[in-house]
Amino acid sequence: MPLTAPSPAAPAAEKPELSKTQKLAALLVMLGPESAAQILKQFQPREIEAISREMARFNLITRDQQEEILSEFSNVALAASTSLSAGVEVTRHTLEKALGSFKAGDILGRVIPNKAPAGAMQSVADMDPRHIFNLIREEQPQTIAFVVSYLPPERAAQILALLRPEQRDQIIERLATLAPTPVEVAEKIVDVLNAKLGIKQQTRAFSQTGGVTTAADLLNAMDKTVSRTLLSSMEERNPELCQAIRKKMFTFEDLLQLHAHVIQRILRETDMRDLALALKKASDPLTKLLLSNISRRAAESVRDEMNLMGHVKLREVEAAQFRIIDAVRKLEAEGEIDLDESRVGENEIV
Repeated sequence: MPLTAPSPAAPAAEKPELSKTQKLAALLVMLGPESAAQILKQFQPREIEAISREMARFNLITRDQQEEILSEFSNVALAASTSLSAGVEVTRHTLEKALGSFKAGDILGRVIPNKAPAGAMQSVADMDPRHIFNLIREEQPQTIAFVVSYLPPERAAQILALLRPEQRDQIIERLATLAPTPVEVAEKIVDVLNAKLGIKQQTRAFSQTGGVTTAADLLNAMDKTVSRTLLSSMEERNPELCQAIRKKMFTFEDLLQLHAHVIQRILRETDMRDLALALKKASDPLTKLLLSNISRRAAESVRDEMNLMGHVKLREVEAAQFRIIDAVRKLEAEGEIDLDESRVGENEIV
């Protein structure tokens, strides 16, 4: 539950007592993502999850609370002169620095409430993508970005593909910069959508969605030509935001940047038919790299499979590539690989 300082008139006995985990979570927020990430690395996965849950529950850490916590951690020198914002984004930033973006997302997915509670966005999220498009296509870009932020990347990508190119530009940019939406505003948006659907129901509070990671996931799931066009357009208007999104994206061609032992670990989780299909549209260097990291016999089988396939549809190739990238995400989330530490230098890439 969110923690706030007691009112001045409240008796001392009513002051909430923080658990050890809550105090540690508050201290990590006060230290900031860089220092907090170094500390989090020392804990076990279950402990990290428990601490992250408490970090995400803080809305505000008042000056009085900071001073009380610091008095118990007297070896920490910190000037706490103002209140500090906490919450999900601070937790996400800290976890990403400590564990990588995919594993951070996996932990947050378990400790943060579902993005679309029943009775709120669920009726919309369960609809066919074309029906959702018809429902929101005349709305303002900020409203469309809000709705899209509650959908899985693949479904959101299908909806954006139906929108006009100029709409996509605005929606991706607003999605990446989506600020915390007041509950009242979120509920009003859902009420309007439900009214269009003829649904009468009580809406419930939302957890915050959107941000750079959400935008990157959506662009990864879109047609590669479209996503490249969107990024190029955004780079002209907002190069800093575009760079931040690119850092969160991981495409099939990015496998070229990984060390051989990581490639081998990924390929052990990959269906060889998926690999053959994915390589139909891959670059020669990437094809050479991936085939060189499986046995000669397996590589020959993959090449034979590619030849037998003949012409294949681009969307089938991209679906196979996405399945392999999904395996990469899962391995990162499970701590099997570390993408940040597994990248080779530019001069090392063959």
